[in-house]
Amino acid sequence: MQSLTDFSGRALLVGSSGGHLAQLLALAELWPRGQRHWVTFDTADAVSQLASEDVTWAHHPTTRDFPNLARNTRLARKVLAEQKPDVVVSTGAAVAYPFFLFARAKGIPTVYVEVYDRIDSRTLTGRLCRPLSTLFCVQWEEQQSLDPGSVFVGPLL
Repeated sequence: MQSLTDFSGRALLVGSSGGHLAQLLALAELWPRGQRHWVTFDTADAVSQLASEDVTWAHHPTTRDFPNLARNTRLARKVLAEQKPDVVVSTGAAVAYPFFLFARAKGIPTVYVEVYDRIDSRTLTGRLCRPLSTLFCVQWEEQQSLDPGSVFVGPLL
């Protein structure tokens, strides 16, 4: 069974700002600076937390916003071509989906970590990204019954 530490090389870390970004930041040490590139929203918290990082700003909002889904789909194609990551990692939310679609099409491994605050139900993005995930991780043991075959990683925060 694979784990998060099995994915080395250049990582593309994709996620919404706020709590999703906080959980991704907890994983950042797995890839040294210079081996990671971030995709998130241009919000005050993200700008502050990623001030010294390599970042591409995605379009938001994403939930049920089809114009921004289209923009992020074009962005995903562009960023994957430019960054050439060895793995795409996300904690959601909707911004992850187009990146997982293109990564899967290019044969790039994808790692999805279901969010910490969902214990007894699955997120929409988790449901969409699950079939596209090389490794699907959960932070609560209870989540494994919702996603059989998922890997328990424990709380990131």
